[in-house]
Amino acid sequence: MDLISLAWKNLWRNRRRTLITLSALGLSLFLLQTFHNLSFGVYAQMVDSGVRAGSGHIALYRGDYAQSRDEELSFAEAGLSAAIAREPGVRAALPRVYLPGLAQSSRESRGILLMGIDPVAEAEVNPFWKNLPEEERITDPEGREALVGSRLLKELKLEIGNKFVVTVQHRDGELTGELLRVRGVLRTGLKEIDGSMVMVGRLRAAAMAGIPGEIHELAVILERAGDQSRLLPKLAMLTEEHPRVRALPWEVAMPNLSDAIRLDYASQKFIFAVILLIVTIGVVNTLLMAVMERIREFGVLLAIGTTPGRLRLMIWHEALLLGLLAMALGTLLGSAATWYLTARGLDLRALMPAGLEFGGVVFDPVLRAAWDVGWMLEMGLYVIGLCLLASIYPAIKAARIPPAEAMRHR
Repeated sequence: MDLISLAWKNLWRNRRRTLITLSALGLSLFLLQTFHNLSFGVYAQMVDSGVRAGSGHIALYRGDYAQSRDEELSFAEAGLSAAIAREPGVRAALPRVYLPGLAQSSRESRGILLMGIDPVAEAEVNPFWKNLPEEERITDPEGREALVGSRLLKELKLEIGNKFVVTVQHRDGELTGELLRVRGVLRTGLKEIDGSMVMVGRLRAAAMAGIPGEIHELAVILERAGDQSRLLPKLAMLTEEHPRVRALPWEVAMPNLSDAIRLDYASQKFIFAVILLIVTIGVVNTLLMAVMERIREFGVLLAIGTTPGRLRLMIWHEALLLGLLAMALGTLLGSAATWYLTARGLDLRALMPAGLEFGGVVFDPVLRAAWDVGWMLEMGLYVIGLCLLASIYPAIKAARIPPAEAMRHR
């Protein structure tokens, strides 16, 4: 206790230097925690938006459909989506059919991707439907009404209510066409989707392809992304009666999004490492200067009987107190900023009103942070460890100074 009290007094003998060092450490920790939590929240937003519009937190495919996109690899739905939807933690199970095809109007023709969906289930979770007016939504899984991408609609020179023909390949190898009517317009902000997507009811799409009752993908949306590892084995058991049907996590089903997040996070880790290196150099320099300024004082202490070990402990206690103060200051500021960014978010709608696109996903331009308490604690402990490590050399140097030489030092 005496060492702690003495270290505390020594820490504030040069108030300006201590405040500058404390500010540098605290603000660095604040920036690290705030930007990490913001990134952590934004990545969660990306994943949430991506899985809802894409392949789900968990996707069920037959064979290697996730890589090959071979429309021959369909499987019988046979009530599987209803069984999965009843599992605790599952919010929705979305059966889908994907067919490459050709859309023709009276003026133009374009290559498309025909997507067969369950309209009611999709409307509850798919972010593409969020801004779609009620009167433009399709409702009948067997109907001939379609949602058409905004760019595709312009290229085909169509309007809502117009009819057009979609041609796809039947399972027997023949081409089959259906006359569809434009019910609504998809505006996703993704050039590829807006320029090629046509959505119809799943049963209509399956009938056109000659695969009644079959699907290409079953996208499982979870209540919590963290339940993925728990539910994967359960879904694998539910698909035992379906030959070659596999349950894949979103990282495998949506590699573009997964790789984009990994790359972005790796670049941020590099920036964080540079910040920590700069802070480390500053702390070592500050503590070394603090020791050099007190050489005469250390000589007196050693001359009156203070052991080198006790002198080292005193300096380490000063570094420990400095680290604890920096951790408290940085974590307090980081928590306040995270709370604000969680509740209010960083609003970029004035700059990007149509939304942000990243890794093939459009997400809300209001960026919100999320709490990663474990990482915040790790960074706080790192700052304490940094101060202790930075004090090792100055403490050893101070303890090795001959008392007579130190007392003559000016």
